[in-house]
Amino acid sequence: MRRAARVDANHAACVRAFRNLGCSVVSLAAVGGGVPDLLVGIRGHNVLVEVKDGDKAPSRRALTAMQVEFRKTWYGTLWRVENIDDVNRIVHRYATA
Repeated sequence: MRRAARVDANHAACVRAFRNLGCSVVSLAAVGGGVPDLLVGIRGHNVLVEVKDGDKAPSRRALTAMQVEFRKTWYGTLWRVENIDDVNRIVHRYATA
């Protein structure tokens, strides 16, 4: 039996920031297996987003072995966010694409 998924402290704030910028968001945190935390729809683009807490020490923000393996086999768009500035940067990129 799988345990309840742990999410970083800034998970909810990042979800709110994406939504406030007009994005649709589905949390995938409970999926496990190295799958990123969020599926985000940004102006017609679907992207996966891994949320890491930028307030933690760098060693505590490292990807898990399962996350590294997932990245090796995922050929779609995958981003990593550590704060709201990262969220803004990603959304802005698609606004100007």
